[in-house]
Amino acid sequence: MSLGAHLQELKKKHATLSAKVEEAQRSPGTDDLAVRELKKEKLRLKEEISRISV
Repeated sequence: MSLGAHLQELKKKHATLSAKVEEAQRSPGTDDLAVRELKKEKLRLKEEISRISV
């Protein structure tokens, strides 16, 4: 997999996680721990995207 393709895949995963976080935060019965874990994964992806983009 080329670096560009890998970067695009990471960005796609980040966008998907972002949507999941927003959806989870709007749902009244969502576990705070689950939202926190989604946010951690989203941050990890963002950091990897930043590292690769430099």
